[in-house]
Amino acid sequence: MNQIPDITDSENWTIRTTLKERYKNDVELQIADAEIRLQASDRELSNCPVWVWKHGGCNFVIFKSGEHKYRCQFFYKSYRQYSTGVYEYTDVAECVVSLLQAQADFEAKEQGDL
Repeated sequence: MNQIPDITDSENWTIRTTLKERYKNDVELQIADAEIRLQASDRELSNCPVWVWKHGGCNFVIFKSGEHKYRCQFFYKSYRQYSTGVYEYTDVAECVVSLLQAQADFEAKEQGDL
């Protein structure tokens, strides 16, 4: 089984700073663990650290899936899950910015602004 490194202070700082810039205030950012398949063909689930936050009725998750590997999604209900369209990022800043932009675009489209 692959050992995924713990979340670093630098990664935390990057996400917290980006969220504060986006929302203009501190967001309650939680760190948890999740089990995911690192490859579609994997039979075993791998434990990975995740960042989780909620804003405006939307839930956000960034999975750390390896050394400099990140996956992300946002969802409103468990049956309404969305992603950025990129399977995995190698830069946490790019991951969080893309996730926030994808969710903002989704909201604008839902409201008829796009």
